[in-house]
Amino acid sequence: MKFSVKLLMCTVVVLAVTLGFSGYYIVNFVFQTSLGREIQQSLDENSILRFAFETAALNVPTMYDVLPDNTVEQIASNLEAGGENSHRLLRISDEQKNILYASVGFTAEGDLLEQTGESTKTYQVIQLEDSYYIQTSSTVDTLDRILYLETMRDITDVFTERELGFLVYRRVTLLMLLFGTVIMYLISCLLTKPIKILSRATRRMAAGSYDYRAEKISDDELGSLTDDFNKMAAALEENINKLEEGIQDREDFVAAFAHELKTPLTSIIGYADILRSRKLDEEKSFLSANYIYTEGKRLETMSLRLMDIIVTKRYEIERQSISAESLFQYLDTAFHTYDDYLFDFRYDKEMIQVESSLIMTVLVNLIDNACKASESGGRIEVTGTTAEDGYCISVRDYGAGIPKEEQPHITKAFYMVDKSRSRSRNGAGIGLALCTEILHLHDSELIIDSEPGKGTCMSFTLPYIEISQLGIPHTEIEEGVENGV
Repeated sequence: MKFSVKLLMCTVVVLAVTLGFSGYYIVNFVFQTSLGREIQQSLDENSILRFAFETAALNVPTMYDVLPDNTVEQIASNLEAGGENSHRLLRISDEQKNILYASVGFTAEGDLLEQTGESTKTYQVIQLEDSYYIQTSSTVDTLDRILYLETMRDITDVFTERELGFLVYRRVTLLMLLFGTVIMYLISCLLTKPIKILSRATRRMAAGSYDYRAEKISDDELGSLTDDFNKMAAALEENINKLEEGIQDREDFVAAFAHELKTPLTSIIGYADILRSRKLDEEKSFLSANYIYTEGKRLETMSLRLMDIIVTKRYEIERQSISAESLFQYLDTAFHTYDDYLFDFRYDKEMIQVESSLIMTVLVNLIDNACKASESGGRIEVTGTTAEDGYCISVRDYGAGIPKEEQPHITKAFYMVDKSRSRSRNGAGIGLALCTEILHLHDSELIIDSEPGKGTCMSFTLPYIEISQLGIPHTEIEEGVENGV
């Protein structure tokens, strides 16, 4: 059952119960008020008749010591005649509760007399056929006689009005329920419209339309729910896109890895087969062996780099405070033998907080890439400068440069802008992927600024870390500073 239907049914049931109880209470309250007024009038009328009877009895000649029965009948007849227009019925009974006089139509039982005492008045509501009456009873003390005066007052109109009230109210209730059902149906549709929109959006997203968003049509809690749903949908779309990109990257990685393996293995197998199947002169044997050695070294380098990337992703670094000067001096020494390039090392003397061997790997890879991108005699600048947010290190070359559309992809494993140039220099396109992972461990990132034909600048910033967060004691840091390490 739909939520809107449940809401409609619950509202109609509550409305029906409320109208039923309220209607019963109102009609019954009016009836009880009218009935109480009639009862009071009947009792007052009984009192007036008793007073009139006693007054008439006092006017009887004194020759009688006891009021005769015929006189009682005469007085009662006069009292009935006096109230002809009031449709008043009365009955007089003697001490033994035998009827002395009764109006025509006074057919009520004498049970009420049993409850009537000398100083009390009683009443009851009775039904005779299709009519209702109020029967009252009281005692009349006159000329040494105790008589019983009973009256009957027709109150059928009060009960008729009650039945009419219930009939009218039932009709009004039905009309109100019908009108309320229509109104509540419209309201329930309006209230549940955001839910229907969210349900439709959920089905669209389940069908694969992750970019679909639910329309917000209110500013209440359901509107907030719509906003939260759209935020969830956006996060879900982003995560799915990342997963799809990850799957695509993994497929590209596997394809590139297979291709990178195929080229050197083909060369190794081919030259090994030549050496195995025929006898070559010394020069050709050396060239074949050299091809096998070169391609084998490239496979070795590629496997080591891949292992480094895998290990680095699971690595937790322990930073130490070292001097930037010692880092640049090591690089100067390491690349001193590269006579084909002009190196320019410039740096600010500063203490940096890093895992030295990993940062050294980053710099060696960046400088090596700069060499591969430069022609013989090219200039390579390696600088280190102090900044507010950390120590910035950059490696700049003036070589071929990288097209803008290629820049977002060059940090992926096996991705190479110029594959023939990279392979000719024993490259496999893994170095920058390793650098990216290492810098991520240092809360940094690789920034690439390049333009084809003008060269490339790759830089990163190492944030400053408080001494208490380093992996070596404070005393060792102070000693390292003093010794210039």
